[in-house]
Amino acid sequence: MKSTELYETHVKTVDLETAVRFYKSLGLELAYFLEDRRVAFFFLGDAEKKQQMLGVWEVKEHEFVRSHFAFKVTLEQLRSVPEFLQAKSISLSSSFGLDASEPVVHAWMPAACYYFSDPDGNSLEYLALLDQKPKPELGVLHLSEWEKLG
Repeated sequence: MKSTELYETHVKTVDLETAVRFYKSLGLELAYFLEDRRVAFFFLGDAEKKQQMLGVWEVKEHEFVRSHFAFKVTLEQLRSVPEFLQAKSISLSSSFGLDASEPVVHAWMPAACYYFSDPDGNSLEYLALLDQKPKPELGVLHLSEWEKLG
Protein backbone atom coordinates (compact mmCIF):
# COMPACT_ATOMS: atom_id res chain seq x y z
CA MET A 1 0.00 0.00 0.00
CA LYS A 2 2.46 2.57 -1.21
CA SER A 3 0.03 5.49 -1.24
CA THR A 4 -0.68 5.42 2.49
CA GLU A 5 0.10 8.25 4.91
CA LEU A 6 1.02 8.05 8.56
CA TYR A 7 -2.03 9.06 10.59
CA GLU A 8 -0.79 8.64 14.12
CA THR A 9 2.25 7.80 16.16
CA HIS A 10 2.70 7.18 19.86
CA VAL A 11 5.32 7.89 22.50
CA LYS A 12 5.61 6.80 26.09
CA THR A 13 6.04 8.91 29.18
CA VAL A 14 6.51 8.26 32.88
CA ASP A 15 4.62 11.47 33.80
CA LEU A 16 1.56 12.17 31.66
CA GLU A 17 0.75 15.60 33.10
CA THR A 18 4.30 16.86 32.44
CA ALA A 19 4.21 15.43 28.91
CA VAL A 20 0.83 17.06 28.23
CA ARG A 21 2.16 20.46 29.33
CA PHE A 22 5.25 19.99 27.15
CA TYR A 23 3.37 19.05 23.97
CA LYS A 24 0.83 21.84 24.53
CA SER A 25 3.78 24.26 24.83
CA LEU A 26 4.80 23.20 21.30
CA GLY A 27 1.38 24.34 20.10
CA LEU A 28 -0.24 20.91 19.78
CA GLU A 29 -3.96 20.81 20.51
CA LEU A 30 -5.10 18.31 23.12
CA ALA A 31 -7.81 16.27 21.40
CA TYR A 32 -8.68 13.77 24.12
CA PHE A 33 -7.45 12.79 27.58
CA LEU A 34 -8.34 9.39 29.05
CA GLU A 35 -7.54 9.45 32.75
CA ASP A 36 -8.41 5.78 33.31
CA ARG A 37 -6.09 4.63 30.49
CA ARG A 38 -3.44 7.32 31.21
CA VAL A 39 -3.23 8.51 27.62
CA ALA A 40 -3.51 11.87 25.88
CA PHE A 41 -4.12 12.40 22.18
CA PHE A 42 -3.05 15.51 20.28
CA PHE A 43 -3.98 16.61 16.78
CA LEU A 44 -1.08 17.80 14.64
CA GLY A 45 -1.46 20.55 12.06
CA ASP A 46 -4.99 21.83 11.50
CA ALA A 47 -7.01 20.18 14.28
CA GLU A 48 -10.24 20.74 12.32
CA LYS A 49 -8.98 18.48 9.54
CA LYS A 50 -7.95 15.71 11.98
CA GLN A 51 -5.23 14.54 9.55
CA GLN A 52 -2.56 13.44 12.04
CA MET A 53 -2.43 12.51 15.68
CA LEU A 54 0.09 11.92 18.44
CA GLY A 55 -0.74 9.63 21.35
CA VAL A 56 1.19 9.97 24.62
CA TRP A 57 0.88 6.97 26.95
CA GLU A 58 1.96 6.88 30.57
CA VAL A 59 3.85 3.72 31.51
CA LYS A 60 5.76 2.50 34.54
CA GLU A 61 9.42 3.49 34.51
CA HIS A 62 10.59 -0.09 33.87
CA GLU A 63 8.32 -0.22 30.75
CA PHE A 64 9.59 3.04 29.29
CA VAL A 65 11.48 2.94 25.97
CA ARG A 66 12.63 6.13 24.24
CA SER A 67 11.48 6.79 20.70
CA HIS A 68 11.86 9.34 17.93
CA PHE A 69 9.60 11.21 15.54
CA ALA A 70 9.73 14.38 13.45
CA PHE A 71 7.38 17.32 12.92
CA LYS A 72 7.34 18.47 9.27
CA VAL A 73 7.63 22.25 8.87
CA THR A 74 8.57 24.71 6.13
CA LEU A 75 12.15 25.95 5.85
CA GLU A 76 10.97 29.37 7.03
CA GLN A 77 9.40 27.80 10.12
CA LEU A 78 12.54 25.74 10.73
CA ARG A 79 14.67 28.88 10.82
CA SER A 80 12.53 30.17 13.74
CA VAL A 81 12.82 26.95 15.78
CA PRO A 82 15.75 28.04 18.00
CA GLU A 83 13.92 31.15 19.23
CA PHE A 84 10.63 29.24 19.56
CA LEU A 85 12.18 26.51 21.72
CA GLN A 86 14.40 28.88 23.68
CA ALA A 87 11.30 30.87 24.72
CA LYS A 88 10.02 27.61 26.24
CA SER A 89 13.38 26.76 27.90
CA ILE A 90 13.82 23.78 25.57
CA SER A 91 17.37 23.12 24.41
CA LEU A 92 18.37 22.01 20.95
CA SER A 93 20.45 18.84 20.72
CA SER A 94 23.61 18.32 18.74
CA SER A 95 23.21 15.62 16.13
CA PHE A 96 25.41 13.43 13.98
CA GLY A 97 28.52 15.04 15.46
CA LEU A 98 27.38 18.55 14.52
CA ASP A 99 26.47 21.30 16.97
CA ALA A 100 22.98 22.80 17.05
CA SER A 101 24.08 26.32 16.05
CA GLU A 102 22.11 25.84 12.82
CA PRO A 103 20.03 23.10 11.19
CA VAL A 104 21.71 19.96 9.94
CA VAL A 105 20.97 18.63 6.47
CA HIS A 106 20.53 14.96 5.65
CA ALA A 107 21.83 15.19 2.10
CA TRP A 108 20.32 11.88 0.97
CA MET A 109 16.74 13.24 1.35
CA PRO A 110 17.52 16.22 1.40
CA ALA A 111 16.00 17.71 4.55
CA ALA A 112 17.13 20.29 7.11
CA CYS A 113 16.51 19.48 10.77
CA TYR A 114 16.75 20.58 14.37
CA TYR A 115 16.68 17.98 17.14
CA PHE A 116 15.52 18.29 20.75
CA SER A 117 14.04 16.09 23.47
CA ASP A 118 10.83 15.92 25.42
CA PRO A 119 10.94 15.67 29.26
CA ASP A 120 11.26 11.86 29.01
CA GLY A 121 14.21 11.98 26.62
CA ASN A 122 12.23 11.01 23.51
CA SER A 123 14.07 12.39 20.49
CA LEU A 124 12.04 14.96 18.58
CA GLU A 125 12.84 16.77 15.38
CA TYR A 126 11.59 19.67 13.31
CA LEU A 127 12.23 18.77 9.66
CA ALA A 128 11.94 20.81 6.46
CA LEU A 129 12.22 19.11 3.09
CA LEU A 130 14.56 20.91 0.68
CA ASP A 131 13.89 21.43 -3.03
CA GLN A 132 17.37 20.47 -4.24
CA LYS A 133 18.40 17.10 -5.60
CA PRO A 134 19.72 14.55 -3.09
CA LYS A 135 23.49 14.33 -2.64
CA PRO A 136 23.94 11.25 -0.44
CA GLU A 137 27.72 11.38 -0.78
CA LEU A 138 27.73 14.50 1.44
CA GLY A 139 26.31 12.71 4.46
CA VAL A 140 25.12 15.15 7.13
CA LEU A 141 26.27 18.77 7.12
CA HIS A 142 25.14 22.16 8.40
CA LEU A 143 22.56 24.04 6.35
CA SER A 144 24.98 26.89 5.56
CA GLU A 145 27.40 24.38 4.00
CA TRP A 146 24.56 22.84 1.99
CA GLU A 147 23.45 26.25 0.73
CA LYS A 148 27.00 27.15 -0.39
CA LEU A 149 26.96 24.08 -2.66
CA GLY A 150 23.91 25.45 -4.46
